[in-house]
Amino acid sequence: MVISNIGLLMGATASVAMVTSIIFGIYFIYKSRKLNADLLLYSGLLIICTGCFYLGTFTDFVFVVFFGTNIPAPIRGLHGLLAFTSVAPAVLFAMYLGSSLIAPSKKKIITGVYVALGIVFEVILYLTFNTAIDYPIAGAGIEGSDLIDSSFNTSEITFYLILFFLISALLFCGIGFTVKAKQSIGDLRKKFVYLLLGFVIFVLCAALDALLTPGFTLIFIRLGMISYAWLVYFGLKPT
Repeated sequence: MVISNIGLLMGATASVAMVTSIIFGIYFIYKSRKLNADLLLYSGLLIICTGCFYLGTFTDFVFVVFFGTNIPAPIRGLHGLLAFTSVAPAVLFAMYLGSSLIAPSKKKIITGVYVALGIVFEVILYLTFNTAIDYPIAGAGIEGSDLIDSSFNTSEITFYLILFFLISALLFCGIGFTVKAKQSIGDLRKKFVYLLLGFVIFVLCAALDALLTPGFTLIFIRLGMISYAWLVYFGLKPT
């Protein structure tokens, strides 16, 4: 069976976003060693983790293109695990970067809280992935032609933990970088503006990607997920 247009759009944009993010992340990690900039190391790890958000869709895309079928029903939970396992590490790296720049004296406390929450999230995810995540077929819903569009069940605690993570990143980093930008001048202000824009785009695109029905808007959402990586890089790159 030939893959549908919506399936092709979902798979192609997910593949580009994932591969590009991983390449950028590796490059940032390499530059962190060259420039002796530890925050670039964590930004590289963050960007790799966010790229892995698309690993479930990418895997399903490979199944449909090469085998003419979606991820088989008995192992369909693999889609959710591949897509959402990297959520907690991504939020942890985001909060670590934000606390390092906004509240360095409280960095260990903030990081510790999100490490604990991340562990809780991962344990619950792996114990309940068959019920905590829904696995509808997007588009016309045709097996072997359209792709799985996994999303969290709103009645499960994992959904509220994800919501809390996104709101935390938006409020803490968004408000924090706004205040820092207003308090700074010159190149330092510009760097905080880059970081502010990067984290706002990251949170909004992640939320929209999860909530919107797959369609043409996916192109812009996933381009946004790629562009946030460069904004974070420019914000953290030593002058």
